[in-house]
Amino acid sequence: MSSTDTPTLVKDRDDTASVEAGLDALDAVQVQRTPVTEVLRQKVLPPVLGILLVLAAWQLAYSLELTTSDKLPSPSDVWQSLSDLWYEGTLFSIIWTSVWRGISGFLAAVVIGTPIGLLVARVRPVRAALGPVLAGLQSLPSVAWVPAAVIWLGINNSAMYAVILLGAVPSIANGLVSGVDQVPPIYLRAGRTLGATGLAGARHVLLPAALPGYLAGLKQGWAFSWRSLMAAELIAASPDLGVGLGRYLENQREFSDMSGVLLGIILILVVGVAIDLIVFSPLERRVLRNRGLLVTTR
Repeated sequence: MSSTDTPTLVKDRDDTASVEAGLDALDAVQVQRTPVTEVLRQKVLPPVLGILLVLAAWQLAYSLELTTSDKLPSPSDVWQSLSDLWYEGTLFSIIWTSVWRGISGFLAAVVIGTPIGLLVARVRPVRAALGPVLAGLQSLPSVAWVPAAVIWLGINNSAMYAVILLGAVPSIANGLVSGVDQVPPIYLRAGRTLGATGLAGARHVLLPAALPGYLAGLKQGWAFSWRSLMAAELIAASPDLGVGLGRYLENQREFSDMSGVLLGIILILVVGVAIDLIVFSPLERRVLRNRGLLVTTR
């Protein structure tokens, strides 16, 4: 090797080191601790201000007497209805009756909808046969299943769960199909090269790669589960079913108690938002973080 080649080799090594250092800098995520005041300003303050704005508009409409108080009670009247349930000791029982049905029905829908989604996504004859059916079922209002479920199964918990499954399974399956369709084919070829075929390939390659779309389907499936359950509880009434949020809402409607009706609506909304914040939002952030799509801050 000539002496003139030495500087060139040194320069090449320096260039390579510079490129590697640049790539490492791109891969490294700068983790900084976010001040508590900044978290409060960005995460807590906006929804609190939104709630206060709604309450102010509500109170203003009540004070201006835009309609009669039996049609538009004040926020304090609704708060009194909440206090009555609290002191009667029935508030948590009403909420838990619906939450337990919704969560258990949703988990059953996940167990059923996931293999259906995999089959539709990966087996062309199955997709040709069931794909349009799933799309049609997803667009069908959940309340339409309530009369059929009552006739088939009677007014009992089985009818409630049937309505939840019929509403949620198509959404979960279609979400998984959408996620699988977005998986790059090279992932599947790499998995087959490493021996991940059949169920092993679905578990270790297909499902992880399709996770963003699958998670979107799960979120939509929960929304359908919750709405289906509320529709079933509104229509079907039986002492064996107990009193859930939907039945409480209908009972207040029968009593012409608008404060109770608005309280039921608010409780249904609060539970739906709480499940999303506690379960799905953290899962979504974790998936995005693991894929380098979300910067982690402390």
